[in-house]
Amino acid sequence: MPRISHPEQIGALLAARRKALDFSQADVGKRIALSQNRISELESLPGTLTVVQLLKLLDVLGLELQVDVPAL
Repeated sequence: MPRISHPEQIGALLAARRKALDFSQADVGKRIALSQNRISELESLPGTLTVVQLLKLLDVLGLELQVDVPAL
């Protein structure tokens, strides 16, 4: 599982998964009630993602969020 430490990595991960599933930005947008332009923005500027939008995107793309506590 990839380790995410920068917002740009989230955008790249979401775009790569969307493309792997052969979904267009419009397809994803329709599934979560966002425009194609907003999906494009979220992929290129993921710092604008809300937690709700992130969780919806992860669900549509068959991904899940996991938070780990690193060993000390």
